[in-house]
Amino acid sequence: MPHVTQHADVATVATAELDSALRCGPFHVALRAAIAARGLPLQRVQHHLSRYGVKVGVTSLSYWQQGARRPQRPESLRAVRALEEILQLPEESLIRLLARADEDPAAERPAARSYRSLVEASDTLRQLLAELDSPLDGGLHTLGHHEQVRIGARRELTGRESHHIVRAHRDGVDRFVAVHHGDPGCAPERMTVHALENCRIGRVRSHHDTGVLVAELLFDTRLRAGDTFLFRYGVEDGTGGLSREYLRGFGPAGGQYALQVRFDEDALPVRCHRFTQHSAAAPRSDREELPLSGRHHSVHLVEPRVRSGIVGIGWDWE
Repeated sequence: MPHVTQHADVATVATAELDSALRCGPFHVALRAAIAARGLPLQRVQHHLSRYGVKVGVTSLSYWQQGARRPQRPESLRAVRALEEILQLPEESLIRLLARADEDPAAERPAARSYRSLVEASDTLRQLLAELDSPLDGGLHTLGHHEQVRIGARRELTGRESHHIVRAHRDGVDRFVAVHHGDPGCAPERMTVHALENCRIGRVRSHHDTGVLVAELLFDTRLRAGDTFLFRYGVEDGTGGLSREYLRGFGPAGGQYALQVRFDEDALPVRCHRFTQHSAAAPRSDREELPLSGRHHSVHLVEPRVRSGIVGIGWDWE
């Protein structure tokens, strides 16, 4: 029976991969191998967890097995212990891999953002904007956007500052909704937003699983169509894991965009590059190496007139 033999070979390979992953890690590889070995879709895993009295979203489970996020909160660690039983794994096998990652964060680096994570973040953004009664088009056209990103000594995104120059294209605009998408493993509920110039903070919303935070910046004046306005704000982050890139998505074509990434002097990358994408699903193109400023430990790019799509800076660690 060739079909049965083939199935048995696949099962043997899956078991061998699982044994190896449980010994060597990292956590997300072991979890993915365990789920594959048991042949359970994530919806069924979530259902089994609920029978243990543990609530974990399918998105979180997906992030855990992709390596985009690690379970850290008490409720999440309860879920990991339950997963060991559900997936018929040795006791403490997954917990030990998590502990190993905490002792040596470089041993388990979070993956870069995937197309799926960007799409999920986009869906979440629409929901959060709806909660704030804010349309995707807020009535403002960007003339200039200058952004400075800071990378800390732990190679994490510590924060950023944005300076906007906008023009209203309809009457009555009195606010701007700032969006921040943290790195994998971040906790948006622990981030803070600061109004730095010509604005104040209104309502703030966040979504833990996707790492998205949105905040109203109130102008305290109502713009008329054609009026220009300048404002500046900052986001303090520092909650995510290893940072490898910073990107910004644009809808309609707009004005100038400048991005500067500044690194802590004790955590300098070995190389940096700029890139663009027509969309989250498209391949990256226009890759260009960027020289790191020796004195200021920074790199930058300038887009004189942005086009619809994504532009960003990526970097490699040793």
